[in-house]
Amino acid sequence: MIPVRGYAAQSSKTPLAPFTFERRDPGPRDVLIDVLYCGICHSDIHTAKGEWGEANYPVVPGHEIAGRVAKIGAKVKKFKAGDTAGVGCFVDSCRKCPDCKENLEQFCPHVAFTYNGKELDGKTPTYGGYSTQIVVDENYVLKIPPKVPLERVAPLLCAGITTYSPLRHWKVAKGDKVGVVGLGGLGHMGVKLAASIGAEVTVFSTSKAKEADARRLGAAHFVLSKEPEALSRAGGLSFIIDTVSAPHPVSSFLQLLKPDGTLVLVGASPDPLEVQAFALIMGRKTLAGSLIGGIKETQEMLDYCAKKKVFSDVEVIPASQINTAYERTLRGDVRFRFVIDAKTF
Repeated sequence: MIPVRGYAAQSSKTPLAPFTFERRDPGPRDVLIDVLYCGICHSDIHTAKGEWGEANYPVVPGHEIAGRVAKIGAKVKKFKAGDTAGVGCFVDSCRKCPDCKENLEQFCPHVAFTYNGKELDGKTPTYGGYSTQIVVDENYVLKIPPKVPLERVAPLLCAGITTYSPLRHWKVAKGDKVGVVGLGGLGHMGVKLAASIGAEVTVFSTSKAKEADARRLGAAHFVLSKEPEALSRAGGLSFIIDTVSAPHPVSSFLQLLKPDGTLVLVGASPDPLEVQAFALIMGRKTLAGSLIGGIKETQEMLDYCAKKKVFSDVEVIPASQINTAYERTLRGDVRFRFVIDAKTF
């Protein structure tokens, strides 16, 4: 077994604190990765606080992992020591179900999430990237192209693929009018990716202070969503990515879609959202949801972002500031993703 240092939540009421645990020795198909950077996702906070149901404590969060391969198993073919590599939101799946066969491992009924889950043996807890090292089967490790800023790539493993996947699935194209609701960790990647495709992007935010950032990131328009008149003038959108992870008036944004338009929820509010039926009926509109992507699509996203130079805007912090970063994230006081320097664990 490999001793590993990290940070963990021991309960929903306690702050994250240093935690030492063990990883398995790499098997024939495993890759041992020295974690260099790990992003802080809003999902980490929800899970650590038990807001999505009672967690399997202790929880070592982190599923935006960028690092370097330290060791490989005897039968590993896709990686070699020294390669830059990433790990996203899951570390294994059954590989046999229809979803796995369609490269949709994220929907596998037996998927092993990177943390707060179980290995496929049903017993061994999974611990995430707030740690110095991680061991993962090579088929669930992503290749990070060389000569990219790893601290800015790490958030792509969740925030990037979460916004890239719906843009791809709903075939958003150059010239489409796209809305992005919320300008946080997810939202800023939604803006960058949609703009890189050539879409005309409108950002909706409750904070006027975010307008300059929205335009710098590639938005053509900015709407202060708490102003009804401004909101009413922003119609005619074909696609909206809603990144807000708190209760908010979804129907107000559905009304901005043109006929047959789609609003996709990627932010996960812990409380139910209210939707008015006529907001959907009038215009034959669609309210959908999207999670992340499978391994194939996530690799495609990493390669696309490297080619287009689309990376996350980050603030790198030492591990000792994780709890402060959680508090600041909840206040929206980050531009736009905290990333932990794993050398500080």
